[in-house]
Amino acid sequence: MARQLDYHTIHEIFSRFRAAEAAPKGELHHVNAFTLLVAVALSAQATDAGVNKATRVLFQIADTPEKMLELGEEGLTDHIKTIGLFRQKAKNVIKLSRILVDQYGGQVPSSRAALQSLPGVGRKTANVVLNMWFHHPAQAVDTHIFRVGNRTGIAPGKDVDQVERAIEDHIPAEFQQHAHHWLILHGRYICTARSPKCRACLIRDLCPYEEKNL
Repeated sequence: MARQLDYHTIHEIFSRFRAAEAAPKGELHHVNAFTLLVAVALSAQATDAGVNKATRVLFQIADTPEKMLELGEEGLTDHIKTIGLFRQKAKNVIKLSRILVDQYGGQVPSSRAALQSLPGVGRKTANVVLNMWFHHPAQAVDTHIFRVGNRTGIAPGKDVDQVERAIEDHIPAEFQQHAHHWLILHGRYICTARSPKCRACLIRDLCPYEEKNL
């Protein structure tokens, strides 16, 4: 775990990220807040590409909680059986759809507490929905962000909660909205777990990682 970088270095890092891609976007396909919530819930222990493949037809049929309930657990299972833990995920999606209809008028709530009260929705999923749909500067820490945060010293921490706090505490406010997408994409395509592409890294001169792959 690298030491926490100073403010000026972090500002320069995110200035470079912003210059390279001013408005990064998540890679999960969705058409509204409900399909985003479902896609993120399905993505646990699965790849975005795998989820997108499974939901391509699903979201044409069931893009609201009411339509998801009409499809039913069995029908949903048929669409997502290529995704890990699909049976439990199908149960959760049907349950959360029922709660959204009964308690929220079929709308996805915009509070973290309300989102986390839904079956199969943890803090990370809630933060993704808050950030991507409601444009809150919420930080969803996945394995990519955890790795990049610790390797680079941008947001070091022993667990995801510490890394989330480090992002909120140390990344300048002007970058908070897109911070987690820049970090996820950097971890997914450049600062990979094995054989990081340090030669192609636009912040390699600012990164203290000692095992650079040059």
